[in-house]
Amino acid sequence: MRFIKHWKAVLLSLTIVATVFLIWDAIFTKNGVWGFNPDYHLPFLLLGMPIEEWLFFFCIPYASIFIHYSLEYFKPNLLITEKNTKFITLALIAIVAPVLVLNWGKAYTTVNYSFLIGILLIGFLYGIEYLRRFYIAFLIILIPFFIVNGVLTGTGIEEPVVWYNNDENLSIRLVTIPIEDIGYAFTMLFGNVFLIEKFKK
Repeated sequence: MRFIKHWKAVLLSLTIVATVFLIWDAIFTKNGVWGFNPDYHLPFLLLGMPIEEWLFFFCIPYASIFIHYSLEYFKPNLLITEKNTKFITLALIAIVAPVLVLNWGKAYTTVNYSFLIGILLIGFLYGIEYLRRFYIAFLIILIPFFIVNGVLTGTGIEEPVVWYNNDENLSIRLVTIPIEDIGYAFTMLFGNVFLIEKFKK
């Protein structure tokens, strides 16, 4: 694969996306939309967030996009047709949009789904070729996502590492994971893939 040859594009993309999400994260942490259990992290805080949270936005996206590009390398013909990719993208927007409108004002749902619709529109207009593979890769990424995020939100441990204020989300959990986290992950990861592809060119 020699994925390392794209290190400039990857590092620049990770930095840009991480900056956006860290600003979002810091505001939400300050306003009690979510928080971190001090029993599970080091005592070093920056903008109210543990150092592990800062590293999250580099380590997790890197590992996830590596899965995406591994799929591209080992299964180059594993793609959704352009027609179906457009249909899936529009269908996702059609599902998310009314949920966003009906729950406007709940901080996590509002910001998360606004960003999700935004990245889906960008993908539809400028990145259909990337989405053709990414939808498949994302389904694979969801396997480790549910394991890791499940533990972080309290599955199998006495208290969650990350807690959520249910007044600011849909209060729908997949075991212990807020359903919005799937959209959060999609936006963060496809945002990285989209930028990497642009920077590679």
